[in-house]
Amino acid sequence: MKAVIYLLISLSIFCSSWVNAALLNLVPESVEAQAWTVLDTQSGQVIAEHNSHVQRAPASLTKMMVAYITLKEIAAGHLRKDDILTATPIVNTVMWDESQMYLKPGEQISIDQLLAGLVVMSANDAAVSLAERISGDVPRFVERMNQEAQALGMKDTHFQNPAGITMPEHYSTAADLARLGQALVTQTPDYLNYSKQQNFSYNNRFHRATNSLLKLDPSVDGLKTGFTKAAGYNLAVTANRPSMNPDNPERRLIVIVLGTPSAAKRAEVAYNLMNMSYTYTRNEIAIKNKQLIAELPVIKSTLKMFKLETTQPQIITTSLYDQPYAIDLKTFDTVNQRIVLNTGNGILQTVEPLQETKTHLNIELNEKSLTAPLAKVMQLATVHVYQNNQLIRTINIEDHVEIEEANFLQKIMLWFKQLFTLFSNEQVESKTYPLG
Repeated sequence: MKAVIYLLISLSIFCSSWVNAALLNLVPESVEAQAWTVLDTQSGQVIAEHNSHVQRAPASLTKMMVAYITLKEIAAGHLRKDDILTATPIVNTVMWDESQMYLKPGEQISIDQLLAGLVVMSANDAAVSLAERISGDVPRFVERMNQEAQALGMKDTHFQNPAGITMPEHYSTAADLARLGQALVTQTPDYLNYSKQQNFSYNNRFHRATNSLLKLDPSVDGLKTGFTKAAGYNLAVTANRPSMNPDNPERRLIVIVLGTPSAAKRAEVAYNLMNMSYTYTRNEIAIKNKQLIAELPVIKSTLKMFKLETTQPQIITTSLYDQPYAIDLKTFDTVNQRIVLNTGNGILQTVEPLQETKTHLNIELNEKSLTAPLAKVMQLATVHVYQNNQLIRTINIEDHVEIEEANFLQKIMLWFKQLFTLFSNEQVESKTYPLG
């Protein structure tokens, strides 16, 4: 019996996916950054990128990992925000020219204040204090940082310190830092309560957040700035905006820019990438919740068919830009939020975003049937998502399959039933298609 396909995509309880192609093609020279990427947090798709897997000094974007681990410790009950930490001599390792809260050994401070100092002030003494409190010492915390990075799939990242100090084996990439940003906003969203703060004061020291986009746009609520001479000016920024889609009312993007020439330029570049991506891409629900995808025949069980269904809506990000020309970011009209093309002879053309998209989805079943008994996670299908015949996403679909084997009496009943069905089919077949 053949599996019956009702739709061409599904997402079951367990799934893994990867992005196959960036949705928007930009002229790299038009983006004044050494490396950059734009990520949709809901679909996990890359909207645009350049040198996103090139290893670079992350500078204080490193502190996003320190905050991620700290907030995970709080969520696990190993730490509380109102816990009071007594500063140790570890704070004396922070040099005079580094960003800091100016903590002194013996000084008492809450975990909550340390997190604010870490994110808003980019304080290196907050970073080493949290590291020591969580892991006992800084080297063991750095090991934890690298373990967490690997667990998040940050394959091109290696940390040597919690503060972001330039060191030979301390590096990351725009793509990896976007993954970390996605983990922060989805797994530890309390981070945003710190990263959206526009200023922070401690011990009569006032510090204004260096993410200038916080003042410019209320939809921006993070994530982190960074600078060293080796790194240049780095920025991880995120925004959450209405999508005008009642089925999916909000949409969050993350932009990472690395190696820009100034603080003003990193904000300008990141903001233009953000606005362009919101204008010329959108999220679509490719499949609804509890949608039946396929029915797989089951052997040696009273269960005849295993129903492969979705357990949540599956979102894909699609492009709304239909021109054959690569996008020159410098021609992006920031007032009207539109790309302006020079089509030749001095004629300028404003590109309106598409109202409809052409997508199709193909599914490949990895199992033609299931044989009882089964009690394991199985990869049942692979889904390929195309837009305009370009592969934009691939999803591996897994489900926890639990099927009991029929007992002896049930097997006899099944045998007789199959025999009767076969006999009946032969009779029908001989009547319908008589032998000559």
